[in-house]
Amino acid sequence: MRTLIVLRHAKAAQVPGLADRDRPLTERGERDAGRAGDEIRALGYEPDLVLCSPSLRTRRTAELAFPERSVSFERDIYEAYADELLALVRLQDPEARTLVLCGHNPGVHELALGLAGGDYGFRPGSFAVIETASAWVDLWPGEGRLVTRWDPKQA
Repeated sequence: MRTLIVLRHAKAAQVPGLADRDRPLTERGERDAGRAGDEIRALGYEPDLVLCSPSLRTRRTAELAFPERSVSFERDIYEAYADELLALVRLQDPEARTLVLCGHNPGVHELALGLAGGDYGFRPGSFAVIETASAWVDLWPGEGRLVTRWDPKQA
């Protein structure tokens, strides 16, 4: 089995005149990012690989959630559609058993729903844990099973 953890960046500030890529996390976002990582570890998951958009808010989310892991910043995650995110997942090391993808809506939400179905929202700081028997290279929509999801506002 392989596990894909789809993580949306935590709550970001709206700063007039600041480029979208440079938006920082709010105080709540900083707390929620750390809580997301704590929850993932409490569930027993340790990522082999963390893929992350290069925007400031996603970088900071990944750093706070996984301080002990190196993070691979992938420019193609920023503003990506679900099919583009899935294509990136398919390129990953077949030896990696647990993969985190930290990105933006609507792409990350649509990726999670496309892989494992469901009917739920995906607020900032939320994640979905999806298991699959498929190798990354063979992963297609509908081939995942939603194990759990977490929303910082409902925790």
